[in-house]
Amino acid sequence: MQYELLVGLRYTRAKGRNQFISFISLTSMLGIALGVAALIVVLSVMNGFQKELRARILGVASHVQITGYDNRLGGWQRVAKEAAENPQVVAAAPFVNGQAMLAFNGNVRGTIVRGVEPALEDKVADIGSHMLAGKLEALTPGSFGIVLGSELARAVGARNGDKVTLIAPQGLVTPAGLLPRVKQFTVVGIFEVGMFEYDAGLALVDLEDAQKLYQMGERVSGVRLKLADLMQSRVVARELSETLRGDLFISDWTRSHANFFRAVQIEKNMMFIILFLIVLVAAFNIVSTLVMAVTDKHADIAILRTLGASPVGIMKIFIVQGALLGVIGTLIGVVGGIVLALNVDVVVPFLERLFNVHFLSREVYYISELPSDLQHRDVIATAILSLVLSLLATIYPSWRASRVNPAEALRYE
Repeated sequence: MQYELLVGLRYTRAKGRNQFISFISLTSMLGIALGVAALIVVLSVMNGFQKELRARILGVASHVQITGYDNRLGGWQRVAKEAAENPQVVAAAPFVNGQAMLAFNGNVRGTIVRGVEPALEDKVADIGSHMLAGKLEALTPGSFGIVLGSELARAVGARNGDKVTLIAPQGLVTPAGLLPRVKQFTVVGIFEVGMFEYDAGLALVDLEDAQKLYQMGERVSGVRLKLADLMQSRVVARELSETLRGDLFISDWTRSHANFFRAVQIEKNMMFIILFLIVLVAAFNIVSTLVMAVTDKHADIAILRTLGASPVGIMKIFIVQGALLGVIGTLIGVVGGIVLALNVDVVVPFLERLFNVHFLSREVYYISELPSDLQHRDVIATAILSLVLSLLATIYPSWRASRVNPAEALRYE
């Protein structure tokens, strides 16, 4: 083992008159550990929010959506068959989209009406697994049943089995003027997917009933696709635009819900920058620790120089001392951050019970629990960043140590 490493390791275990320097070293090490752990936990929670938000949105929305001109598409079976030839497409389902007013017991709410085929819809969306009452399969042609979002049902006061009235904007021309189309539907189910946008503004009916209500004949609004890898949606949409025939508009979930995910990503980046400052402050503490250590060890440095140690060797001694603080602090932070990130679902409820608070109220937030998704690249990037900062913090104090003049340092010894 080289003498630089031996001396550097010994200096990290300062005793006697150097207790204060040891205390500063300890706080620097703990500061790095705290910063690294906080960074890993926060990035994991932000990843969890991103994953949960994506799952809830795509539980109702489609990965890729193909629509026709003026929201009308004829021959959807051909479009679905041609789209299914793409290896990424695992399911396709037709839909009819329209706006309507929902009325019940004097309460009126605007809503989006989606006509679906229940058997096919279950393959492209997860609404069937989020039913609070009834089943999606209860939507049958000609029965004029309707499935409401939980918030929409609560707003109009409707329950399973009630008869509600849908008022479509497409009107009938009569001698008395233009009259809206009015049809009575029976509530056969209520769903809750956890996204207020859908729970409060979406109603499902059978595809044929929607075609009759909106006078679409055999046409539909479009076809919804589910992919094997949702992260390939943009690539698949581009490929389909080149292969499908007809006047079609193809969009994917990254475009239709871009604002949600962009907001989460921006927040994640800002939190990274803010917590990065904790690690940076801890790295500055290493600088102050080594500067004090160099001042305290002037005589030792002079003796080593007279014994033949080179300026580079002196630099290595203090680089070893500072780097060791960074390595130990980073290791503690990584282990602590991983353990905490993997047990957020246990730690957060414990803190809520301990302080009698609820961090994410159901009445305010879409997601009422802190999700966590620990990703290896975040852990590795955080650890490397911490180690690099710790190493950079040792350069200036080590350079100062290598510039010590032995004669001046030993003059009064």
